[in-house]
Amino acid sequence: QVHLVESGGGLVQPGGSLRLSCAASGFTFTQAIMSWFRQAPGRERELVAVMGYIPQLSTYASSVEGRFNISRDNAQNTIHLQMNSLKFEDTAVYYCNAKNTRLGWDYWGQGTQVTVSS
Repeated sequence: QVHLVESGGGLVQPGGSLRLSCAASGFTFTQAIMSWFRQAPGRERELVAVMGYIPQLSTYASSVEGRFNISRDNAQNTIHLQMNSLKFEDTAVYYCNAKNTRLGWDYWGQGTQVTVSS
């Protein structure tokens, strides 16, 4: 059974940092393109960061470029999202996603809330 379990969300002041984690199980982690998405109230879910099979290959939404960093640990089946210089507009539920289009699977975690507020 597939599980993606996010953790690390919370309340932080503007300019602060948080580190999200996503623990994966139930599929071959090294075959997955791993991503973080977020969804703010009243808005569509949006892609934040993607990391492919090779850890060095990652891309970011322009709104988080230079502030967020995605990483993956293939030995621990885990990905992280280091979020620095947080802004009010980063407030959202953050979701972990694992996808392999060729094999036809697309898995989601339950989400973790990040609230940036003073």
